[in-house]
Parts: sequence; structure tokens; C-alpha cells
Amino acid sequence: MKSLKLLTTAAFTAALAAIATAASAGTCPADQMRADARTAGETMPAKVTDTELAFVALGGEINGLDNRRLRLRRLVVQPGGVVPWHSHTDRPALIMTVSGQITEFNSTCAVGIVHKAGDVAQEKKGVSHWWKNTGKVPAVLIAADIKNDADTTAAADHM
Repeated sequence: MKSLKLLTTAAFTAALAAIATAASAGTCPADQMRADARTAGETMPAKVTDTELAFVALGGEINGLDNRRLRLRRLVVQPGGVVPWHSHTDRPALIMTVSGQITEFNSTCAVGIVHKAGDVAQEKKGVSHWWKNTGKVPAVLIAADIKNDADTTAAADHM
């Protein structure tokens, strides 16, 4: 009975460790978070394709969201490729790394954040960042965001 209790405790502890690791995967370490850790980054896209897969015009779905679309995109960032510096002040998004890995350089983190396959990054108000594939294989990402079609700035089209 005592060995069963120890085994159960060990399994529970391992499960908690796995959950904690999964929760922190692809996020900035707490000791590296800074309000203005970075104010700029790469400004030109390189070796990246961005394909819009589908969208829903939200104006007819939700009052007050004229000129906005919920869209789903597939981005492929080749080794050495860059998604340039941009903001998410008016364009929240979720980005899932499907395969490969990619490093995010975020305005609120003093170190690069590595996103591996299965990681989901939240992009929201207050986030400015750029991404680079520092690996040897393409990074494939799926992005879901709310695009403001009235925003005609070049930065509005970045990831």
C-alpha cells in the first residue's frame, strides 16, 4: 500500500511538472520580462510566404465590427526568414507553430522566445515584435487574427 501511495505521488508530481513545462513553453521567462525590452527589430520581410486560407466578414456577424474580418492564414518561414517588426494594438491574433520552430523577439521580453511545434502564441494590445526562423527547416505557422481592413498601413499586413 505504501509503495502504491509513493507511486501515485510520483505520478502526480510528474504530471504537474509536465503541465508547468507545457504552460511555460513558448513564453517569456518571468525574470526576462521588461516593459520596454525592445523598441524595434527587423523591418523587412524575408523568405516568408503568407497565404490567407479563409475569412469571415465580422460586420454582418457582430454589431460594431464593420471593416473587420476574422481570418485564418498559413505562414511558411524558411530558414533565415523574417516576419518584420509590427504591432498588435488593433489586431489580436493567435499563432500556432505547426512544424519547425521560430524565435519571437518581443517588446516585453529581453530574450528571444522560441516557439516549437504545438506552441500557441497570443498577440494582443501592447505587443510589438518580430520573428526569425533560426533553424534549419521551414517553420509552418497557422495564424488566426481579426484584421481591420480600414487600416491601410503596411504593418497591418504582417503576422
